[in-house]
Amino acid sequence: MIDQIVIDDPSLVVLIGAAGAGKTTFAARHFAADEVLSSDRYRRLVSGDEANQAATRAAFVRLHRDLEIRLSQGRLTVVDATSVRSAARRALLARATAAGLPVTAIVLDLPAETVLARNAARPARTVDFAVVRHQLAGVRASLDGPAPALHREGFRQVVVLRDPAEVDLVRIRRRPA
Repeated sequence: MIDQIVIDDPSLVVLIGAAGAGKTTFAARHFAADEVLSSDRYRRLVSGDEANQAATRAAFVRLHRDLEIRLSQGRLTVVDATSVRSAARRALLARATAAGLPVTAIVLDLPAETVLARNAARPARTVDFAVVRHQLAGVRASLDGPAPALHREGFRQVVVLRDPAEVDLVRIRRRPA
């Protein structure tokens, strides 16, 4: 069980996991609100509705712009998005590399039953179960195999949290970079 994650400050932290895995809760518990760039918040900003998937492209244009600004200023930044696809992570890694900052991936690889139950219990909105299952498969694909894709993408470290208790108990320690 992982009890501590050491991250460089400044750096980019990419939270990875399906809808309902607890990324937003994790971010709120460990990082200041102004350090977190949330895809849901950007969807709400551009369309008035955080669930509006049609606003995703515009939301990420703005998120990436703000990410570049923060990283160029040497500010620790957390991206709260599913990031289950390699292409999505590649875009984030490229921006951190351009700013000369390291990147940590924190993967919330919780049991499917847990994620699906949390998604169903969300008070504001639920994500279609087929979409969540597709995201869970994306997490698995990134982590499975003899040479997992996630470990070859350029992250300084990849931390995988697999148990809800582990997610609740882990602490973040910042190390000056």
